[in-house]
Amino acid sequence: MRTTLSLDDDVASLLRQEMRRSGNSLKGAVNHFLRLGLMSADECRKKPFAVTPRPLGLPPGLSYDSIADLLENLEEADRQ
Repeated sequence: MRTTLSLDDDVASLLRQEMRRSGNSLKGAVNHFLRLGLMSADECRKKPFAVTPRPLGLPPGLSYDSIADLLENLEEADRQ
């Protein structure tokens, strides 16, 4: 397929560097990196982000119901 492609200056510079390093043509370098990007985009869609909750382990006698008590306890620990 033939098409016109406008590249940002930084992308063009990176492609030129890669072409010099690998000896690949512009077409080959663009195709290679487009394939890599598109395949990794597929992988990202397959793996949903998940957060695993875990207990925070509050010291005995403290509760999240009283923020003032938690702050006071933290301040006492800083003073020691």
